[in-house]
Amino acid sequence: MILSGKEIQRHIGKEIIIEPFDQSRVNPNSYNLTLHNELLVYENHELDMKKLNPTKRITIPEEGLVLEPNRLYLGRTNEFTKTEGFVPMLEGRSSTGRLGLFIHVTAGFGDVGFAGYWTLEIFCIQPIRIYPNAEICQIYYHSIEGDYEPYKSGKYQNNTDIQPSLMYKDFEK
Repeated sequence: MILSGKEIQRHIGKEIIIEPFDQSRVNPNSYNLTLHNELLVYENHELDMKKLNPTKRITIPEEGLVLEPNRLYLGRTNEFTKTEGFVPMLEGRSSTGRLGLFIHVTAGFGDVGFAGYWTLEIFCIQPIRIYPNAEICQIYYHSIEGDYEPYKSGKYQNNTDIQPSLMYKDFEK
């Protein structure tokens, strides 16, 4: 079951943390999250799963930044979220999708217990100008049934910045 916007509000500050929280961004069954003013891009054309791939940081100026098609940009939300007892999910807003802007390539599924900023895997179909603090995506919450172990992974839990892929750590086991 997906929580309604009113139910999300009832859990804010308890099982659901969104900081900062803005009442005006509550939707019927989700909450709009905003884009931080920095992006990461991979420096190499060819990426390797078994290595930490080098990145460079780009600042999105107030006048906006034009993204290039066929390039992956990693961004993050301005909002820190923490969820206990619910499964957080991230989706692009329909308004961003209608501009050909994808805000998560494959990683919109969160884990119960996740705490941190959401890294956004941003990809566009055609050149598009983006702006810092834009309401770019939405978070929504599913109830979970049965016993569970909350997310505790050291790779992404309690992050404070944009997270490039740490998949290389999976090969170190």
